[in-house]
Amino acid sequence: MAMALPFTSSQLSWRSTDCSQSLPFLFSRYRLTGPYLLQSCVGSGVRRSANRDCRVFCQSNKTETLQLRRYSPLLESSFVPGNSATVSDEWQAVPDIWRSSAERYGDRVALVDPYHNPASKMTYKELEQSILNFSEGLRAIGIKPDEKIALFADNSCRWLVADQGIMTMGAINVVRGSRSSSEELLQIYNHSESVALVVDNPELFNRIVETFHLKASMRCVILLWGEKSSLAHEGMDGIAVFDYNDIVDMGQKCRKVMLDSHDAKQHYTYEAISLDDIATLVYTSGTTGNPKGVMLTHRNLLHQIKNLWDVVPAKVGDKFLSMLPPWHAYERACEYFIFTFGVEQAYTTIRNLKDDLRQYQPDYLISVPLVYETLYSGIQKQISASSNARKLLVLAFIKVSLVYMKLKRIYEGTYLTRSEAQPSHIVSALDWLFARTAAAILRPIHMLAKKIVYSKVQSAIGIWKAGISGGGSLPSHVDLFFEAIGITVQNGYGLTECSPVIAARRPTCNVLGSVGHPIRHTEFRIVDMETGDVLPPGSRGIVEVKGPQVMKGYYKNSSATQQVLDKEGWFSTGDIGWIAPHHSIGRSRRCGGVIVLDGRAKDTIVLSTGENVEPTVLEEAAMRSSLIQQIVVIGQDQRRLGAIIVPNEEEVLSAARKLSVADSSTADFSNETLKNLIYSEVRKWTSECPFQIGPILIVNEPFTIDNGLMTPTMKVRRDKVAGYYKKEIENLFK
Repeated sequence: MAMALPFTSSQLSWRSTDCSQSLPFLFSRYRLTGPYLLQSCVGSGVRRSANRDCRVFCQSNKTETLQLRRYSPLLESSFVPGNSATVSDEWQAVPDIWRSSAERYGDRVALVDPYHNPASKMTYKELEQSILNFSEGLRAIGIKPDEKIALFADNSCRWLVADQGIMTMGAINVVRGSRSSSEELLQIYNHSESVALVVDNPELFNRIVETFHLKASMRCVILLWGEKSSLAHEGMDGIAVFDYNDIVDMGQKCRKVMLDSHDAKQHYTYEAISLDDIATLVYTSGTTGNPKGVMLTHRNLLHQIKNLWDVVPAKVGDKFLSMLPPWHAYERACEYFIFTFGVEQAYTTIRNLKDDLRQYQPDYLISVPLVYETLYSGIQKQISASSNARKLLVLAFIKVSLVYMKLKRIYEGTYLTRSEAQPSHIVSALDWLFARTAAAILRPIHMLAKKIVYSKVQSAIGIWKAGISGGGSLPSHVDLFFEAIGITVQNGYGLTECSPVIAARRPTCNVLGSVGHPIRHTEFRIVDMETGDVLPPGSRGIVEVKGPQVMKGYYKNSSATQQVLDKEGWFSTGDIGWIAPHHSIGRSRRCGGVIVLDGRAKDTIVLSTGENVEPTVLEEAAMRSSLIQQIVVIGQDQRRLGAIIVPNEEEVLSAARKLSVADSSTADFSNETLKNLIYSEVRKWTSECPFQIGPILIVNEPFTIDNGLMTPTMKVRRDKVAGYYKKEIENLFK
């Protein structure tokens, strides 16, 4: 039989004697704007009523259908009847790490989040309980296994709880940050077939709600920070709205019923999350192209968690500073990993980074190249602002230290070379002896500099063990500078499609100029760009990678998957690089097998901020100007974009005469005038693009097939153009 129980938004309770338990939910702070699905945590069937007043239907055990409860095998073992005695300690799902960490580091502080309201500090045990409560709260409001939940939010402790709570109950989170446009977020939401939205704060929701209205189907909205009363009401009819505390409190009550009642557990059929289940969808492209949702499995992410210690040998109590967006695969994998070692992580922002480095004194900073460039620039400015005598002294110290560290790399065997030819024993011995002797002479000066100058820099920025750089290429001058002043920076390499880390420099083998050796269980090969043949070490070609961290594929995009992932599991990164040859002697004897990147074969530009830019959008917009004949947008690993432009001389001259910046009787005018004309055209035609072009390089020689800068099919060879104008480009971005 079935009994219909009416309820209002102020209170909900089960009173039927057919239900095994009675559990009141106080909804006085829930905003129920329409019908929504509420799943009973005691196993009663719940259905959406056709009218505006929600009604709960409790069905007797004789007729009810058991509900599927997917669970994280280790984390939720206590909820599975008869399972506690047989549960394995081996992680089968990402959320399983929280049970292990809670048992080992229970009362240690895991998270410090000072910049949200309220400021938060959570121990490992509290973090585990919050994740379990959030997960159970999602079940209570009707979220089912395999459903997609959009998580559009920035870095915070609640982001982590929501992310892991979604994974724990077998749903799939679809992640993005608040800086994305409303159109991009809508595209991701709809393409992923998400059913609910977890949003950072009222400001973000109010910005996107107009775009989402009538274009996205949302079962409910969960607000991580802020008040529900601040949300815009337009377009919210029929959508249930909860805040973070609503979900956590509801989940806590449901868990209590499940733990206290054996009967409550009998209303479910249980299915453990498997290693190959999809954990998350991470979108790599915006509105400029077809969406590519990277499907990452629990196996993919667990590979990172289990194998990053060689790169970051974290210890209990180490301090980490977190500032990258958590939807960035690099930040995300690193966070999961470090929490398995009992570290303390503090959240910061770009605005507060300088102060937090000084105050928090982190052992490790995990960030993108731009952060290290910014720190470098800040140190250089302080040096420039010093008195002349102090400035000369510091610069002299740095020059000596740069030479000293270069000599040290030579005699330690970490001096990178591409040559396959190995030096003779005599040459190697003399090379080692010279480097060792010269370094011994310079060492006292370097140590003096370290004591009176570099130690003060270290105290100001912390990073006592290492800065880990990823998400782009670290500029060589920044890399060399930090090595010289004694701050270890380890560069790594990864892609979202690879969860993301595939190679990184180790503390014991930090080969500058490279992205280090492959991490464990990861294979690399270099293939010819034209033929696809595998090339020997030292040869330049397309980098391909294979390993347990390689994605399952692109969501609903099998053709794109087949283009980059072959049947043997090799993933084509689209990057150009080479593998250092193995030498048994000489200055490069410890460099064998490290990966060196030279650029990207595909068009996407990755800025030092970690942002991806599709240059064709800007180029097509700029080419609408009659003054521009050809254009190539550049900026790989730079903090901003630039462009190489071939002007249309006749049109430029005509425009100059109209503006009276050129004499009508002559075709001559200054380069500065030409540059200003072209730049104003670029700004005019690209003003509505998502990214803007900064410095420009004007060249007179067109890109042609004859000079090798165009293909036979009349496509510009971007890598050839970049190589042809390498020196000019370096000067352009100085």
